[in-house]
Amino acid sequence: MTDHGPQPVERQLPTEEARDLLSLVRDLVQREIVPTAAEEEDAGHFPREVFGLLSASGLLALPYAEEFGGGDQPYEVYLQVLEELAAARLTVGLGVSVHTLACHALAGYGTKEQRRTHLPAMLGGGLLGAYCLSEPAAGSDAAALRTRATRVGDTWTIEGTKAWTTHGGIADFYTVLARTGGEGAHGITAFLVPGDAPGLTAAPPERKMGLKGSPTAQLHFDGVEVADARRVGDEGQGFAIALSALDSGRLGIAACAVGVAQAALDQALAYTTERRQFGRPVADFQGLRFMLADMATQIEAGRALYLAAARLRDAGRPFAKQAAMAKLFCSDAAMRVTTDAVQLMGGYGYTADFPAERYMREAKVLQIVEGTNQIQRMVVARHLAGPESR
Repeated sequence: MTDHGPQPVERQLPTEEARDLLSLVRDLVQREIVPTAAEEEDAGHFPREVFGLLSASGLLALPYAEEFGGGDQPYEVYLQVLEELAAARLTVGLGVSVHTLACHALAGYGTKEQRRTHLPAMLGGGLLGAYCLSEPAAGSDAAALRTRATRVGDTWTIEGTKAWTTHGGIADFYTVLARTGGEGAHGITAFLVPGDAPGLTAAPPERKMGLKGSPTAQLHFDGVEVADARRVGDEGQGFAIALSALDSGRLGIAACAVGVAQAALDQALAYTTERRQFGRPVADFQGLRFMLADMATQIEAGRALYLAAARLRDAGRPFAKQAAMAKLFCSDAAMRVTTDAVQLMGGYGYTADFPAERYMREAKVLQIVEGTNQIQRMVVARHLAGPESR
């Protein structure tokens, strides 16, 4: 058998500028992220310095308007950058996706003055964002959230608890969804809350099976005062803003999932083409070759699905159904591919000496965040067959 290991991903990119951008990202990844990824994940270290570098390089601002400090890149390009980052270290890829999600409300629904005042620092000023929708008793049923904002004059006072907040306790700003009216989706409003606001505290980070370098924590709002100038969109518009953000965020999760799966395939290929048993490379055995072929096919299919959804978004066409499909398929595929990578490597795959077991643990959370895959199936079914009967 000819020695043949992992190859660079063949990408379809719309411009030479985009090709140069991906080349820059690959160089940055190999220099700044890959060398310490395993050690820092094991230690639970969040690489804030890497995010500072990404911000200075314009990589936290890619899909936003140049007018406000963004990179003016289409989602088709941004997501492929995200995939490369996640393949190197999911803590970084997911962190960029969450930061982009946190900027979405202001960029899409803020006033011109709000965007001019806040977006440049959020996009390229070294700041890190977080997104606060879920609560201890309102996860999949996000419209049941209880955190409340009460207005007196030009000031809102926020009381309540948010849960499962990525970057909770370390973010510089939070996009917070709070109840300002009656029950249900129409009584929710969005706010931009500074990370150092008095009365805002974070619980100790959750102890997770994977993604240990990325802090996930509850946030407590105890009389947090926010000026009305930091309200984003109209009163009662918050849930619509949140759903719009999640449609785009699900594409980010899909790209991250493909990145993790690609990294697992690359690891499995490197191992099986070098490891010899019964006098020949392990990758010579047909059963294992078929596993590798299935893994590669799932990755290519997932990449094509998230890019098709991104191109719809870039064209200004509806893409919510396709975003749910992409998140569902790509994260399920990542779970299968990473599990197979561990299996292909045998006992070595189960040890922390190789990253395959870390990829498998990390893939699991991608089936849960930003809408579980059961919720994605509900979203897709509603687009196909209409709302459920009550």
